[in-house]
Amino acid sequence: MNTHCFAPAKILLPDERVPLGQWACVACDQFTSQPEYWAKAEAIAAGVPSALHLVLPEAYLETETDAQRSRRIAQIQQTMREYQADVLTRSVTGYVYLERTEQSGRIRQGLVGVVDLEAYSYQKGALPMIRPSESTVVERIPPRMAVRRGACLELPHVMMLADDAAQTLVEPIGRVKNSLPKLYEGELMLGGGHIAGWAVEDPALLAQIEAAVAALESQGAFDAKYPAAAGSAPMALAVGDGNHSLATAKACWEELKATLPAGQWADHPARFCLAEVCNVHSDAIEIEPIHRVLFDTDAAAVRAALQTYCSANALALGKGQGEQTFTFVCADHSEVLHFAAPNHPLTVGTIDGFVFDYLAHNPSAKVDYIHGENSVAQLCREKGGVGLLMPPFDKGDIFKGVVLGGVLPRKTFSMGHAEEKRYYLEARLITE
Repeated sequence: MNTHCFAPAKILLPDERVPLGQWACVACDQFTSQPEYWAKAEAIAAGVPSALHLVLPEAYLETETDAQRSRRIAQIQQTMREYQADVLTRSVTGYVYLERTEQSGRIRQGLVGVVDLEAYSYQKGALPMIRPSESTVVERIPPRMAVRRGACLELPHVMMLADDAAQTLVEPIGRVKNSLPKLYEGELMLGGGHIAGWAVEDPALLAQIEAAVAALESQGAFDAKYPAAAGSAPMALAVGDGNHSLATAKACWEELKATLPAGQWADHPARFCLAEVCNVHSDAIEIEPIHRVLFDTDAAAVRAALQTYCSANALALGKGQGEQTFTFVCADHSEVLHFAAPNHPLTVGTIDGFVFDYLAHNPSAKVDYIHGENSVAQLCREKGGVGLLMPPFDKGDIFKGVVLGGVLPRKTFSMGHAEEKRYYLEARLITE
């Protein structure tokens, strides 16, 4: 058994005759306030094999009744069993190396394998080898657990980040990709861009990857990167995206583990979760802020409440650029503002203090977390949202912030645009 936090696995893929643009669909937590996106995706996938039939888009969580959701989940799990038998007919025993062309034209390299859920925790204060970069909202886990319980397959959209300045893990595989069997290549649905994947099964390459992971896990490497935390428990990987997907896998594993003899824990497939690992130092890794949009409220009321909140909390709200700058957006105008005396080290933390206070005093309002300034502007124009645009986020602060200060505020950053999120493509069995 591989004892490292990232390991090879038996990875399943659809039959070569299934078109890539029909099969792969974007992460379920995207476009949550844009059901029209999912309607288009459903039209593409209607009546044909598609990963869309294996996931529950979160855009439906607030629009469906409990009974409707239960029926949808039952259908998802039934489709998984059918696809296991006659659609997911190819497999790789090892890793999948992939290249995703982003909207900028840069190519994001990734390595798909499994992470060990015993090496991960989302509990506050825990210091495992794999750590969330943002706070985990436990209320978001139960709907996902309902899908994973009783499921025979997983298709998570987890993307992990490695602090690998020496480029020892992912990039060396890219240099030999032309000698590897190609698994897929094509365009992803609804503007997802180009993707290609190769099988990594050669024993020498598997040993090379294992050695790179072991080095990233070492105490010496950790102490050298983070001298201020030298001697504390090492951290090898941070969750870049799909935090709640991974937390769901962990919660389900802990639930199942309690029913199993200890002798069955080591190799049980549910102990692991499929994930893509990328190097945070890659030029293609773009870390973007996640914006806040308030709905079912009034722009004037939000702006007045913001001023009142700042006055009450000595935040010194000012116009224009400043120490912590953000943009207030509504249907017909926008305004650049700043906090001159913030009460949190990050702008997003200061903003969240206001948002949570506003929701507490205005229970009919709700907040959504939106990727991309254009999407925020569209929601403000078309759906009466009130947007709070966050400033750019320095990706170099992710690991340092997690190691030295614990998790970042929830929904602090996003890896790329919504269309560039990980698409469900590879799958894995999670039952024996």
